[in-house]
Amino acid sequence: MKPFKQMTILGVGLIGASLAQSCKKSRLVERIVGFGRNAANLKKAQERNIIDSGSTDLKTAVTGSDLIVLCTPVGVLVEQVREMIPFLQDGCIITDAGSVKGPLVEEIDALMPDSIYYVGAHPIAGGEQSGLEAAGVDLLTGAKCIITPTANTQTEALQRVTEFWAEVGMQTMTMDAHEHDMVFGALSHLPHVVAYALMNTVASVKTDNHGDILSLSAGGLQDITRIASSDPVMWRDICLKNKRPVVTLIDQFQETLANIKTLIEQDQADALQKTFAKANGHRGKLVETNT
Repeated sequence: MKPFKQMTILGVGLIGASLAQSCKKSRLVERIVGFGRNAANLKKAQERNIIDSGSTDLKTAVTGSDLIVLCTPVGVLVEQVREMIPFLQDGCIITDAGSVKGPLVEEIDALMPDSIYYVGAHPIAGGEQSGLEAAGVDLLTGAKCIITPTANTQTEALQRVTEFWAEVGMQTMTMDAHEHDMVFGALSHLPHVVAYALMNTVASVKTDNHGDILSLSAGGLQDITRIASSDPVMWRDICLKNKRPVVTLIDQFQETLANIKTLIEQDQADALQKTFAKANGHRGKLVETNT
């Protein structure tokens, strides 16, 4: 792959810093510039040779770059693109790491002048930890990256972005942006909502002798609510940007939960066991797929 001369990463956190380290290791770009609101974080990233320079000024950060990677929360991506366009050079390619695609791809596509190109992407990596300290050079290696081209996507830009994410070490595949939002609404967004709701429900339970029951918990509750440790701001934005699929999936989950409630109320032991066994089978396939 022909290296990019200068890449600007907006958001030098978990994904952004990991991407920068991987690009340096694979020599995919000649120079890496970081952008963010936290000057101390950018300084730390530069001291660790994760980026070559950093700036809290967007114009300074993007000027001269031929690749922009948006790794900031999905709630601010469109506004950042709108703000940076006047400062981008002709031929510049923009891609992103947002976990919501449909509305973002449509809005960013509409902002693109003829000489600037956007290709939506979603690198599926990371966990409940966030920030520079959680980043790693191999975080993206072997993980999937969903590319979401549209009818407006320029062919050469699509090829370069797909090759870029592949050279980082990711398994790339293309998907319609709105299909992506339903798929990952189910695989990622709903589970996070459930984990937050479950954690709040359990934490609110009080008895006559215990006002805080969390100290009595074993490992199971920690396992099932692990992702409730994820960044609340990031997940607020994801849920609001992917509102329709998330609400639809919450309705579906509530229906499933209500059916289990009915089986318990009616002492339908066999049906309840079959429901749990069905879930057990699905869980087995999930584990097998991801090992």
